[in-house]
Amino acid sequence: MDWLHVVVLSFIQGISEFLPVSSSAHLILPSQLFGWPDQGLAFDVAVHVGTLLAVVMAFREDVVAIVKGWCAQVFKRRPSEEGHIGWAVIVATLPAGILGFLGDDYISIYARSGLVIATTTIVFGLVLWWADVKGIRKLVMSQMTLKNALLMGFAQALALIPGTSRSGITITAALLLGYTRQTAARFSFLMSIPLILAAGTFKGIELAQTGADAHWLPILGGVVLSFISALACIKLFLAALDRIGMLPFVIYRMILGVFLFISLA
Repeated sequence: MDWLHVVVLSFIQGISEFLPVSSSAHLILPSQLFGWPDQGLAFDVAVHVGTLLAVVMAFREDVVAIVKGWCAQVFKRRPSEEGHIGWAVIVATLPAGILGFLGDDYISIYARSGLVIATTTIVFGLVLWWADVKGIRKLVMSQMTLKNALLMGFAQALALIPGTSRSGITITAALLLGYTRQTAARFSFLMSIPLILAAGTFKGIELAQTGADAHWLPILGGVVLSFISALACIKLFLAALDRIGMLPFVIYRMILGVFLFISLA
């Protein structure tokens, strides 16, 4: 990979991983527009590491409190709100983890076409808009039940279909369940930590098994640039969310989906 590819793809991954706009839809754009080749497995691992570090850094206080609370609840039988959130994150991770493990080959073969990505970008964008309009937006993080966490987990499993957007569909589910925009986004980001960790681990194992040569300087660049862009994206998104709502992202998804349809024609 040359450095133009590294910079563009790292920023695309870092920004689109956490915005409700679909990272998979954006990662096919360079190949559609410029004919760029696939970035390769090693680079995929690099940007997963970068985005994982970013979300852990952004929520480091929450993550430490949740881990401590969960451990105290499990090993010392001391219930707490943080321990409960820890269980909620675990429950929310199970559907996507199980379905991703069982159905990855099927998804790779049948669901990664440009037509699927263009369609899901538009359809789930409209669902996000409907959820933002219809949601009561009253429930907060302390009111996250295991049942609702599981429902958000099943929504997250839908994001295995490229173009759906993991953050978009989980925020959609939370809004439909009555949570505030801030709670929807924050819990969505917390849910992403074990999932990104698992995805990066499996890709790393696959990379080790293939024995592919790794060019370490571009890989390090991918980690650093995806980390910086993802961290900035998370901070700016949460700061602006209550003010701008979901409509700007919905409009953007409509434009992107139409563009993808035109480019595939």
